[in-house]
Amino acid sequence: MTVFRSLLIVSALLSVVSCVRPPDDGDTGLTLAATLGGADTAGYARATEVRTFVFPGDHGPHPEFRTEWWYATGHLESEAGRRFGYQFTLFRSALAPGAIDSPSAWATKQAYMGHFAISDIDGSGFVARERFARGAAGLAGARAEPLKVWLESWALDGSGSGDGFPFTLVAEDDSIAIDLVLSEGKGIVLNGDRGLSQKGPEPGNASYYYSLPRMPTTGSVRVGSEKFDVVGESWLDREWSTSLLGDSQVGWDWFSLQLDDGRELMVFRIRRADGSAAAESEGVLIHADARTTRLAWGTDIQVEELSSWKAPDGKAEYPSRWIVRIPEEQLELEVEPFLEDQELRLAFRYWEGAVRVTGSGPTGAVAGRGYVELTGYGGSGPNWR
Repeated sequence: MTVFRSLLIVSALLSVVSCVRPPDDGDTGLTLAATLGGADTAGYARATEVRTFVFPGDHGPHPEFRTEWWYATGHLESEAGRRFGYQFTLFRSALAPGAIDSPSAWATKQAYMGHFAISDIDGSGFVARERFARGAAGLAGARAEPLKVWLESWALDGSGSGDGFPFTLVAEDDSIAIDLVLSEGKGIVLNGDRGLSQKGPEPGNASYYYSLPRMPTTGSVRVGSEKFDVVGESWLDREWSTSLLGDSQVGWDWFSLQLDDGRELMVFRIRRADGSAAAESEGVLIHADARTTRLAWGTDIQVEELSSWKAPDGKAEYPSRWIVRIPEEQLELEVEPFLEDQELRLAFRYWEGAVRVTGSGPTGAVAGRGYVELTGYGGSGPNWR
């Protein structure tokens, strides 16, 4: 499916409704790889060179680029020890470049999609929801100062202080809800080359990308009729681009791991159609003192798949357990999902889930938690394998 057709379907839906539920089987045929590909870039800015990041402004939107997201995951625990993982993502997608030339409150060139999921590790399993809305008439939107990104009642809000922190996250649906406060914590990490993250071989197939890898988090989680006061830690990613993946690339595997010794690890593998890793695949090790070490795929960092999991409908099969090695650090980590089925069968089909980390380093045992995202393993169109 081409980028144009994917966006055309989403645009048509958004022209008549502000909230869309996917089919029961979640198989719309839309693919993240196609939607984030390199076509239809005329009129948009592109990520081609290192830039200076300015905060709090860069927490807000960059409408000159075609695609952007605010993405948070985290691990939370109630006072009684019940464990939860959560994912909260707001996507902005431009339907056409340039400024709006109409005074109508309904005029917009922006569409928004939200994904929200809870992994109830000790309880009822995994639940995922999505919403769509046009960026008009107050239904959805984004602003920089004070920061707020929203899609109906789902919102990331940083308007509490001049620097944007803390952030609040709120999202609710019929069976799940979160109301969380995320403090700055360890601070901002620029990924790739000073925040320029190359994803494909062609010039401009890149993003501007930064993370807040360890944000102390408090608030509440609701599952069904039960509400829990929780504490924990979150990881926030910010990324914007006009095109990411090249024609030969079908998806990615992404890891964000928080180790109990105060270090964090982010690594992504961009997958080609033959299953091999693109040269742009890489990672970053964030040390306890916030220093960073950039990691080249295959040499500085190695990832071995140990097992797989097949979706109940048989339409997708994902890696499900890994060994992650960083030889220079004498670090070997086993990464395993808390729950096997954490597949989002929504308009875009992918696996995104809470994972546990065990392993060893030069001074002994290592443990931690994190999230893994796997795209391009199922559905229809160019991602099918």
